[in-house]
Parts: sequence; structure tokens; C-alpha cells
Amino acid sequence: MKNITLRDAHKAFTDYLKSNNRSGATIVAYAKDIEQLVDFLTELKRADVDEVTKEDIEGFLGKLSESGYTPKSVSRKINSTRTFYRFLKVNEYVTDDPSLLVAHPEYQLAAPRILNPTEYRALRDAARNDTRMFAIIELLLQTGIRIGELAELRMEDVRPEGLYIRPFEKHEERVVPLNKSAREALERYMKTRPQVVETRVFITKSGRPFLIRNIRTAVERYFRLAEIKQAKVNDLRHTFIAHHLKHGVSLVLLSKIVGHKRLSTTERYLEFVPERAKETSSLTEL
Repeated sequence: MKNITLRDAHKAFTDYLKSNNRSGATIVAYAKDIEQLVDFLTELKRADVDEVTKEDIEGFLGKLSESGYTPKSVSRKINSTRTFYRFLKVNEYVTDDPSLLVAHPEYQLAAPRILNPTEYRALRDAARNDTRMFAIIELLLQTGIRIGELAELRMEDVRPEGLYIRPFEKHEERVVPLNKSAREALERYMKTRPQVVETRVFITKSGRPFLIRNIRTAVERYFRLAEIKQAKVNDLRHTFIAHHLKHGVSLVLLSKIVGHKRLSTTERYLEFVPERAKETSSLTEL
């Protein structure tokens, strides 16, 4: 077993994430989670990774709960800690993984926020004069792709058969069909898109990639302009899934289109769809 300090292990873990092409958002999230853990362990006078116990990690999680973190957030910290320890074991920095002995807190998943037709039409109307944001909203709403996948779209990914979605973190590549509304919105944006070397589809006025956090902020601004309450970017994806389940689209087909690893993830939405039409294999426009 190799000796390594907690601080050095944190840096090595962050470098590992970067070298494995993890998204910027994932790297920042994991790095922050483990930095919090390391700071707590340092206060306990732990210096090396092999000194950490199950009780130490439970103490860290308990402190988070006392500080107001929700059970869901605490559960995410456990997942980050386990990813960190998998890295440590593979690289022979530890022989035992105390994080596996720590139980996740129980919590209920919140029901997905599904926009009704009046809401998503109002959102479209609010963004209609902004060709870039209108195209972004239309793609998210009409294809169900993730915001990270949208931010990574390259010019060559827009194909006659649809959008080629590159492997994203642990998600496999796939092709997502483009309906008429989405394709027309994208074509209008392309006519106004700055002619620059950058190959990403969505860029800023200065020709730089339009980053995930900035896309999220911009979409949420249009939610406010459309007076849509308590909505987030991912709710466009929820709406896409619920709409197509309601119209009878095959669970298997829909699961493949949205990139769910498990069919059960798609099935979960059925409880929020009061009526389901006869099963079909064709998508409809929202």
C-alpha cells in the first residue's frame, strides 16, 4: 500500500477526474465534496487516508445534517466519498473502504415538475425574439436531451437523422430524432450564429462556448419572464418524457431516446401521467 496524505489524495483525485474527461460541472462538484470531507478530517487530526474510519465519515455527514443539508444532499456526499475511495483503492492508497459501511439516509424523490401546455407555450413566446435561446428551449423541450449534452453539441453532431449525442460522463452515445419545430428553430439560430472557429453549436456573441451554468441562468430568466413558477431547466426534460408517455410512446423507445440506463427510470414517470394512450412508436411535437 502506498502512503498519501489526504490533501495529496484530494489533488490526485481531481487530476484523475480531469484526465478522464469528466464534465467541468462534475469535476467541480466532486472536488468540492471531497474538499469538505478533507477539511473535516483535518480538524480531527487525520493526516493520511489510511487513518480514516467509518465513524469519521459518519461524523462528517452528521455535521452536514446539523448545518442544514437535506438527506438528498447528504446522500450525494456519500456517493462522492465512495467514488473517491474507489479511486484510492484502485491506486492502492488504501486497502479498506470505510465509506461502504456508511448507510445512505432515507428520503423520498420529489415528483418531477411537468409543464402544462400553457406554460411551455408561454416560455416559447417569451424567448421567440432570441434565436439562440429559442433554439435551446426548443431542443430541450422537443428532444429531452440533458443540458450538459446540449452544451457539448458540435456542428457535425447535427445530422439528417437527428442529433448525435456524444458519450457524456457515464451515458452512452445515441442519436435523438429532431422534429420539425426543433429543426426549424435550430436552422433559424444557425443563420444568426457568429461565424467562428469554435465547433460547439451554442456559443456566446464573442464566439466562446455557451457554458452549462450560463445556459441554465438564461433559461431560468425566461421562466421568470414567462411567469412560470418553481421551474428549472431539467423540467423541460421531465415535460418531454411525460408528454410522450401520455401519447403512448413505447417505454423502451422513449428510454433509449432520453438515454436512461434503466427502463425503471422511465417507468417512474407513469405515476405522474393520469392517462396513457394506446402504445405507439412515433414521437409527437409539444
